[in-house]
Amino acid sequence: MFKNKRNALLFILSCFTLVFPIVGKALDRTDISGLASETAMERLRAIEEIAAIGDADALRLLENLQNSEVMVTDAGQIVLENEDWDVIDAITLEVLDPQPDMYDTVIVNNRMRSQLERAVGVLQLLSEDREIRLTSAKSLQDNLSPSLLSILNKALAQETDQEIIKILKESQSVILLDAADAQQRIDAVNYLNSSNERRIRELLAAKLEKNELGVYQEDSAEVRVAIESAVASIDRKLTFIDYFGRLFSGLSLGSILLLAAMGLAITYGLLGVINLAHGEMLMIGAYATYVTQQLFVAYLPNHFDFYVLAAIPMAFLCSAIIGVILERTVIRWLYGRPLETLLATWGISLFLIQLVRQIFGAQNVEVSNPNWLSGGVELWNVVMPFNRIAIIVFAVLVLVGIWLVISQTRLGLFIRSVTQNRSMAACVGVNTAKVDMLAFGLGSGIAGLAGVALSQIGNVGPDLGQAYIIDSFMVVVLGGVGQLAGTVYAALGLGAFSKLIEPGVGAVLTKIIILVFIIAVIQKRPQGLFALKGRFVED
Repeated sequence: MFKNKRNALLFILSCFTLVFPIVGKALDRTDISGLASETAMERLRAIEEIAAIGDADALRLLENLQNSEVMVTDAGQIVLENEDWDVIDAITLEVLDPQPDMYDTVIVNNRMRSQLERAVGVLQLLSEDREIRLTSAKSLQDNLSPSLLSILNKALAQETDQEIIKILKESQSVILLDAADAQQRIDAVNYLNSSNERRIRELLAAKLEKNELGVYQEDSAEVRVAIESAVASIDRKLTFIDYFGRLFSGLSLGSILLLAAMGLAITYGLLGVINLAHGEMLMIGAYATYVTQQLFVAYLPNHFDFYVLAAIPMAFLCSAIIGVILERTVIRWLYGRPLETLLATWGISLFLIQLVRQIFGAQNVEVSNPNWLSGGVELWNVVMPFNRIAIIVFAVLVLVGIWLVISQTRLGLFIRSVTQNRSMAACVGVNTAKVDMLAFGLGSGIAGLAGVALSQIGNVGPDLGQAYIIDSFMVVVLGGVGQLAGTVYAALGLGAFSKLIEPGVGAVLTKIIILVFIIAVIQKRPQGLFALKGRFVED
């Protein structure tokens, strides 16, 4: 009957245009009688007539037909079955009395099924279910034609949901861009002026182009002026949205860098140790998260969504304990010997990587997001994943916790005193060796927390920490050695700056620019941008 699906769709929609002006047209037996025909062509024609009614009853019947729930009796009556298996009239939905002895399901072939799918998709704009109407409105945006105006007008007349109304009005305005009346086109452009979607911008911009004869697609100069204004307005919004998306990405990256560098700021600032094994503390925290996940899968499957909460103390303890062991067995003997410390921690890094490979294998392991960290929220056409938002919140909570430890506890007081003047702290009775051990454990534990966060945005592997160790050192050096506040500023600043310039210059050149910037800062301010002001005594 139709050469292609597009022609079929246009034919169906043209039926809407012809029939909708008939006020008060309701589904009747004449419209559905064709479903009882033995010929497929008659049943196709009946579907077209039912779809053209364009009301909730028509939609219901077509959905029933789509689900093979429509039947025909020996007398040619179209019927359904209710929940009690009683035969009911397809229009009135009343139970038939007496019940027919014989009835067969209306045959729906592939051609009819395809036609039903298209017709139901359009008619779902009139559904009582809000989600169905929303889905239908969104799907029609890709197949707009003048023949849809009638159904859009009818749907708008009875729609109360503002989100759906916005979509329908936008679709209506897109169709009216090709209206014969110039004022209608101007009104459509003025409405689309408020859009912030790139596809609308492209539709409008296409009207300003010339054909091969040098004639504008839009012949009215007044309409073109309106279109130019709308395109400029949408461009400004898209630019804002683009920068907002980059800012969110930068904040997300900065939060990860902050978590990775926070512990390093404590150990490097306090001990002066260039710990190349710091990245492996992140890796240990990530694998601790993986082990916790597997334990929940095996023993607490009904509480799987809470495994991340259990993994937080587990990762901290594992990384902190390993950090304490390393400090007591290796690093404590190398204070004041930077080259030996560098080589030793590099060796420890390789050892830990190989150890993890032996235990868990060389391949990456998958750490799944719990349900509450899956999906995302859309703001200004920017999708913000829940796991990224959670990392930002988590970084803030960890930062607050570390600040409280450093500023409000006895351990924090000792760490600050040893950082500023180790000799004087020792003279007043501070056990500097114990403080070194605890501080190294605290810094390693914080790195383990960073591993928990990293496990939620990618796979976990033995080389996980290698990608963040250099960036962590850059954050610490830029922010000021031993400066927690400086670490925060540097991490967020580097994250935001890298994401803002990356689209323009590329990822590799971005890294080079940041490195050159940090080198320049070190040349002018070796103590970092945010170093504490005051008197420090060198060992």
